[in-house]
Amino acid sequence: MRLSSSLKLRHLEVFVEVARKMSVTQAAEALGMTQPAVTRALRELEEVCGKPLVEKHGRGIRLSGYGELFRDHAGRSLALARDGVALLRGLGEADGPLVSIGALPTVAADLVPDTLAQLRAGGAPGRFMVLSGDNQHLIDQLRRGRLDVVVGRLPAPETMAGVEFDPLFRERVVAVVAKDHPLADATHVPSSAFEDYPLLLPSEGSIIRPFVERMFLEQGLRMPRFPVETVSAALGRRFVLKHQAIWIISQGVVRPELEAGSMAELPLDTDSTLGPVGLCLRREHQLSAAAQRFCSALRRNCRALG
Repeated sequence: MRLSSSLKLRHLEVFVEVARKMSVTQAAEALGMTQPAVTRALRELEEVCGKPLVEKHGRGIRLSGYGELFRDHAGRSLALARDGVALLRGLGEADGPLVSIGALPTVAADLVPDTLAQLRAGGAPGRFMVLSGDNQHLIDQLRRGRLDVVVGRLPAPETMAGVEFDPLFRERVVAVVAKDHPLADATHVPSSAFEDYPLLLPSEGSIIRPFVERMFLEQGLRMPRFPVETVSAALGRRFVLKHQAIWIISQGVVRPELEAGSMAELPLDTDSTLGPVGLCLRREHQLSAAAQRFCSALRRNCRALG
């Protein structure tokens, strides 16, 4: 069997979407296809591979062991094909192909916008799109070829298949309040503070949540019973500045407010939360000239920051 005559791009698109959704119905909706067409494409791909890629699991489906092995290869192949098409399409555009950037909240507040502003002020050509969100979503979009680069904290090892990490600097978590908060000038943070005032914590599943939980344990602090869990910078700023909240978040998210004096850092030992921030890049992906300029400018800004 000749692979070129039996394997089609549609097969990879269907498999990657089914692997992401773990649902034929949802994959069909996302791809604008009928369920029978998705099922047929999966069966055709299994015939090409000679192995079952999905299997029943309860009332739904899951990837088989063979499907797990094939998922990364399928995603990378699809992403590389998209890269090539985007490159060729961008050759006829004055500003080059669109550069898609994923920015975690820790860099979305200052580093990424400052870097883009510098590039624009310097007259460097380039079209940019910035998507912010949680790490798992952004890394998934990077692996599928829908993002060129993701900027943020080092992801969990199990999410790094096909992804390389280029460390830029190290950052810790901080606890902040508004400048007029009763604890703004405190020399010690009483444990009751986390019950006396609204507390904002990183959401379950966020990269820094385990660091925050470990910090509480190490310092003999009890996790509050009813925290507000969020990674939304807009919600966090509003809660802190208007409602006397304590916000535990990556330092980069509130760096502008700390430098401007609208927020104050509480004297809480957060050294154990120190972790690397950097660039996540897809292996085998050739960055466009504009994307390379963005990464280089970001590295320069990070050196100045450090």
